[in-house]
Amino acid sequence: MIKHTVFVGLGSNLDNPREQVLHAIQALDSLPHTQVLARSSLYRSAPVGFLEQPDFINAVAQMETVLSPRALLDMLLALEQERGRTREFLNAPRTLDLDVLLYDKLQYHEHGLTIPHPQMHLRAFVLRPLLEIVPDCVIPGIGSAAGAFQQCEVQRLELLI
Repeated sequence: MIKHTVFVGLGSNLDNPREQVLHAIQALDSLPHTQVLARSSLYRSAPVGFLEQPDFINAVAQMETVLSPRALLDMLLALEQERGRTREFLNAPRTLDLDVLLYDKLQYHEHGLTIPHPQMHLRAFVLRPLLEIVPDCVIPGIGSAAGAFQQCEVQRLELLI
């Protein structure tokens, strides 16, 4: 079985967001044929899109898995549902949001799944925790994550732990 290096973005702004994210990191480590290798600190960030909602708690986890991109996404969506995630409208508040950010050096698109995540290079709450784990990270098709982070450093982001 081929092992793939994957980065998953985690976020929550409902029902004790800090605990939601920490629980999700443990749940990721429990997925079949998957192991969490590293996780970032937790960060507080302002909402994007729909602004009339609480701040988010965010993190990034580095994992190793033999799961395909689609199988991994399906399991992430199931974890979101278990934690009470609903999708009333775009950028709505959520108990848990899990996004496949990077999967090896893959550039991939199919309905409902684009890798690298199409907005990751525009979001400090993704880039800063990612750079904490992999300071020299390169986003396929985009370039240096550090360079992308410089473009969004003005976004409010607070290191928690």
